Amino acid sequence: MTYSRREFIKTAGLATVGSVIVPNMAWAANASPKRGSNTLKIGLIGCGGRGTAAAAEALNADPDVVLSAMADTFADSLEASYQNLKGKFPQKVQVSGKNKFVGLDAYQKLIASDVDVVLLATPTAFRPAHLEAAVNAGKHIFCEKPFAVDAPGLRRVMAAAQKAKEKKLSLVSGFCWRYHFPKRETFGKVLNGQIGNILTAETTYNTGELWYKERQSGWSDMEYKLRNWIYYNWLSGEHIIEQAIHSIDMLQWAMGDTTPLRVTGSGGRQKRTDKKFGNVYDHFALTYEYADGVKAYFSCRQQNDTAPSYAVELVGSEGRCLVDCRTGAHVITGKNPWKYDDETKFTDENAYKKSQSRSMYQQEHDELFASIRAGKPLNDGEWMTRSNLVALAGRMAGYTGQTITLDQALTSEEVLFPEHISWDTKYDIDIAVPGITPFK
Repeated sequence: MTYSRREFIKTAGLATVGSVIVPNMAWAANASPKRGSNTLKIGLIGCGGRGTAAAAEALNADPDVVLSAMADTFADSLEASYQNLKGKFPQKVQVSGKNKFVGLDAYQKLIASDVDVVLLATPTAFRPAHLEAAVNAGKHIFCEKPFAVDAPGLRRVMAAAQKAKEKKLSLVSGFCWRYHFPKRETFGKVLNGQIGNILTAETTYNTGELWYKERQSGWSDMEYKLRNWIYYNWLSGEHIIEQAIHSIDMLQWAMGDTTPLRVTGSGGRQKRTDKKFGNVYDHFALTYEYADGVKAYFSCRQQNDTAPSYAVELVGSEGRCLVDCRTGAHVITGKNPWKYDDETKFTDENAYKKSQSRSMYQQEHDELFASIRAGKPLNDGEWMTRSNLVALAGRMAGYTGQTITLDQALTSEEVLFPEHISWDTKYDIDIAVPGITPFK
């Protein structure tokens, strides 16, 4: 399949960031799910920590929702999640034994049940198939980031997102900062010209190392890798996609969701070199170039005992903007100075009030369920796939040491995730070496 950048732009469209609307949280009495009941049934696919938290937020988002089905590759993960949620929401968690689905095909069984909304929170590699299935079944969707580990998978996500729009299904992404009111206010000002034209940008996600699960007796090679999925690029996409994509998404937001033309940079394994860390890197450093000559400098790393940084800094013709996720700073300096603090009055007073009481994670679900109730579906597909593409191109540049255009990244035919896996599958991809690993 050939797929051009022009087709991508045409399919995705250009999301207007300023058009994000804070929903009216009053539930519409005449906007009921297809069964003719006001109760919305939720199904959770992926019962790890993020999935469990997403389910809790979904249950908090609407007074008349229940969790009716759960699916996970592993029975122990599902049961731990169930007990956690049942303890917090004894009335709203209504998952019978027959609606606890376990195994590599568990998602199919859940989607075939009578749920109205599915929460997709498995490792990244499974997202394209799960999203396609949910859209085909007519379910509303919360889709945790990221969305694909390779370009063929991303193109599947793009097509599914477009189909969701045509079917008038809500599709809300897990890019939580897009639902953070201080950032909405700050990036809204940037996009309205408060720092003038952006001349250059820097964004970072430099943090420590993450969890690791020791191999247990009886685990097959595939089970071990699935339980340590963040260390295999064919499951996670790499930490630039799985984690640091949040910083890339904020950069994309600030740039009006216009994709760069090309990216050049490097990456590697300096510290996290043990075999147990699979085939992923522990750092990337990249330069993105946009059509108007703007350059954006991006870096990320997962190394213990190193200086942390999680921020976006923009230099414009009339000022600067700093958004720091660690300190909470949202500051504009220069010709039109401004900063967010607890006394800041938002452009939308209702948004300001909600920002004081609802987390960005909760807000994602508040808006998802409000859109379903109102019959006005949200669809984040346009910009969420762009951010995944930009991160994917960055990984390709880091792996190969070459300059990679966004056209190349989009049309790549390299498939990282095998089409079929089982518990007996043995699968590995070599660690990439810049200057040796080719672009495919």
